[in-house]
Amino acid sequence: MSDFLPTGIQLTYLVAASLFILGLKKLGSPATARNGNVIAAVGMLLAIVATMLDQHVLNYEMILLGLAIGSAIGAIAAYKVQMTEMPQMVGLLNGLGGAASALVAVAEFWRLLDSSQAIPLDVNISMLLDVLIGGVTFTGSFLAFAKLQGLISGSPITFPFQQPFNLLLLGAYVVGSAYLIVTPDSLPIFLAVVAVSLVLGVMFVIPIGGGDMPVVISLLNSLSGVAASAAGFVVMNNMLIIAGALVGASGIILTEIMCKAMNRSLFSVLFSAFGSAAASGGGAAGSTGDQTVRSIDPEEGAMMLGYARSVVIVPGYGMAVAQAQHSVRELADQLERMGVDVKYAIHPVAGRMPGHMNVLLAEANVAYTQLYDMDDINPQFEQADVALVIGANDVVNPAARSDTNSPIYGMPILEVDRAKQTIVIKRGMSTGFAGVDNELFYKDKTTMLFGSAKDMVSKLVSEVKQL
Repeated sequence: MSDFLPTGIQLTYLVAASLFILGLKKLGSPATARNGNVIAAVGMLLAIVATMLDQHVLNYEMILLGLAIGSAIGAIAAYKVQMTEMPQMVGLLNGLGGAASALVAVAEFWRLLDSSQAIPLDVNISMLLDVLIGGVTFTGSFLAFAKLQGLISGSPITFPFQQPFNLLLLGAYVVGSAYLIVTPDSLPIFLAVVAVSLVLGVMFVIPIGGGDMPVVISLLNSLSGVAASAAGFVVMNNMLIIAGALVGASGIILTEIMCKAMNRSLFSVLFSAFGSAAASGGGAAGSTGDQTVRSIDPEEGAMMLGYARSVVIVPGYGMAVAQAQHSVRELADQLERMGVDVKYAIHPVAGRMPGHMNVLLAEANVAYTQLYDMDDINPQFEQADVALVIGANDVVNPAARSDTNSPIYGMPILEVDRAKQTIVIKRGMSTGFAGVDNELFYKDKTTMLFGSAKDMVSKLVSEVKQL
């Protein structure tokens, strides 16, 4: 029996890893994402049970207590969190994952130090990497949470000699790590390395604007996986290594997809402080220079929508802020009852996290079959009678396609300007995070419906019902 247990544990880990991979595959489609989440959760349950059967695990009481407390907090948080606050929730979870991994390295260092055992070189290197990646993920994710929650400014925060200071911090980490490799039993130096890693996480995120949060959250998610994998090497746990590698790889792939959707490099996102010079636009209808915008009221907008044959709804961050997803669903249902074909166009970086719009619309029970990604919906805009833009800005700006001097030139956009008519619901004429005017607002086929997304969509619903 004692010979079978280690083999059984490793076989269980293999099954769990297979379930993780299958779950990740199913997470690639909104239609199968729920099942994928369940499959991956079953894999995690198997991994936890197998780990608790490992002979190296001695204190079951503390583990069960931690499981109980963590499960209670997680259940309450999942029940109470609003779907519009999911980006903040993801940021917190990324940070806690990084902190847990870093604490594994700290605890193992402390254990080896107390036992007066020699720290093997491979374990030492793994601990140092774990502390760095986990520490950066922890403080970086919590700072991202603070920006998204509005606790601090979402604008990039920069100061003179910021990059040299960051390099100095990184150099201090490298020097400290080199010293610990030579002299691995120095607790003050190890704690100093931990502190430097935490500060690096703060410096990593503060120069990044709120508009780049989808990329940042995706990258921090990847880092939390890499930290977990490093922790697996520290404690020699194959399951932790595999699970962390899967999260790290999938996260960096998603990060690359996000960067491609913004036509920017990851380096540009992290170090250019994009949006720091964003201008604030004016109020409602009016003119900018010799360009004039046309505004309408909800009654006119309802007539345009109600007598259309096809409508494409383009949700953006403004819809999330106003929590207008349920009103949008009600409007779409009313239009469909009138025989209008309604579709939703989803830009990869709309919102504040990857898939933000999908999550919000799913909460409002919008059918997955009505959601179209950018590549699929763009060829259909020319046949659409009305494109209804709700709180989106840069992701529908035609300047990305035509103005070579624009900072967003080359960024793939939803080509709503090709529709026969475009209605834009927006509070005012302010710019998006890129800090540039949106050419769409001044097009002859564009009309502006100024006001809160939730209020304006609700008024559109009322007016459409009267047609």
